[in-house]
Amino acid sequence: MTTTPSGASVGLDQVVAARTRLSHVYGQAGQLVIAGYALEELAGRASFEEVAHLLWKGALPDRTELGALSAQMAKVRGLPAVTLDVVRAASKAPPIDALRMACATLSLDLADPNDISREADFASARMITARLPTIAAAHARISAGKEPLAPRADLPHAANFLYMVHGREPDPIAAKALDTYWVTVMDHGMNASTFAARVIASTRSDMVSAVTGAIGALKGPLHGGAPGPVLDMLMEIGSADKAEPWLRNELAQGRRIMGFGHRIYKVRDPRAEVLSRVALEMQGAQLENRHLFDLAREVEKTALRILEEHKPGRNLKTNVEFYTALVLQSLGLQPQSFVALFACGRVAGWAAHVIEQRAEDHLIRPQSEYIGPKGLKLER
Repeated sequence: MTTTPSGASVGLDQVVAARTRLSHVYGQAGQLVIAGYALEELAGRASFEEVAHLLWKGALPDRTELGALSAQMAKVRGLPAVTLDVVRAASKAPPIDALRMACATLSLDLADPNDISREADFASARMITARLPTIAAAHARISAGKEPLAPRADLPHAANFLYMVHGREPDPIAAKALDTYWVTVMDHGMNASTFAARVIASTRSDMVSAVTGAIGALKGPLHGGAPGPVLDMLMEIGSADKAEPWLRNELAQGRRIMGFGHRIYKVRDPRAEVLSRVALEMQGAQLENRHLFDLAREVEKTALRILEEHKPGRNLKTNVEFYTALVLQSLGLQPQSFVALFACGRVAGWAAHVIEQRAEDHLIRPQSEYIGPKGLKLER
């Protein structure tokens, strides 16, 4: 923890800012708990809609509740005309910027945009979570010179997104892979974007404002990351026979191998564990980029062997960024969209934190330590 000379924490590092039932990261143990469940219990076994219900309502839904939630979300997937206009105007902007700009317009078709009652928050959570993928899909198509497709109410959340991007029903394995990825990133403790959402909600501002602010926080590379560095590495390597000399040269030059190791998890990242299983399952799917998928699997095996040789005992295992690149590129999704696609999964967590913060109804207002001059006088 970094502290000031007076002992105050810099950046609120290790300062408890809220009490939550939503998620917790146990970095030393390599565990991520989501509302009482280990991530491995949920990802790939419960759908995105089910886990969203868990975060929003505190329990997994029964069949009737799941059907109702799925129908409610499917009904509000379509975008207001002004939101689509913003997406078109932002066609040359990075996807995360387009998502931020368009998200801010999502309150325009609400009867009372400033209603922050519990039921209004649940309705807004469903609406925003349903619409962010529609925005991301529309931006992807418009940026590629194509017309956006209207969402389909008969498809589940992840499958509908892939349909809106590619214009055809996705391979079921591919749709499940995206669904699992979104569950995997749905919530992750008190990270910067989640804290931003809670700060905004603590002022009694609305759900759309809080989520828009969270997207703005996610955009920063210290949180959301620079898009596609793992894919840049794979493209530079090019073929499996070149992996070992390329990796050894990087280590000899003192450079980091992208997609391996993690700052918080001191053992294997549980999200990487989940997505590694997804990658195995995807080997039987009709993928958009089979060559790069196969190359990544070979590079991973080579990198793990070389890292253990060069840095024994450091436990530099494959991390979630590597598998994110592996999974998303195989679905035909572009590297520049990866941060926006992360937001499409994390939004359900942001909304849950807004609901939780609203129930606490306490303004988040930390103190600062003044280090500027004192006693200055105006000379005239």
